[in-house]
Amino acid sequence: MSYAVQSDIVDRFGEELLYQIADRDRDQQLETAAIELALADASAEVDTYLSQRYTVPLDPTPRVVVRLAVDIAVYRLAQKAQAYTEEIRQRYEDAIELLVRMAKGTAGLGEAAEETGAGGEIKGGQILPTDNPERVFSRKTMKGLP
Repeated sequence: MSYAVQSDIVDRFGEELLYQIADRDRDQQLETAAIELALADASAEVDTYLSQRYTVPLDPTPRVVVRLAVDIAVYRLAQKAQAYTEEIRQRYEDAIELLVRMAKGTAGLGEAAEETGAGGEIKGGQILPTDNPERVFSRKTMKGLP
């Protein structure tokens, strides 16, 4: 499952850039197979990071994940076409940095984070509770008992 499609690249970067990185023989025809492969590889890379904390593939796909997949795919396509710019490289590095933070739990998925349910974090496909009830037996409640 790819988190992004060709139109997501056009929406974020424009058609002109897509032709610069995905029309390698300059015949005014996009190499759709290369685009699809880059998007699939980017989605797999996203899953590699997010699988540390979330069940993947993510469905529905949060908007931030679409953006990250697009940034990674554009970087990969630009590398092969030897057409990457400082902006493309920086977007890629920022995407990887955010994925690392998401995997560590210091950043979330945005709108999809609300869907985890009963107040817990997702780890290895299970919801770990974080809203445990108050302790029944404590030093305070057991004070004075033998």
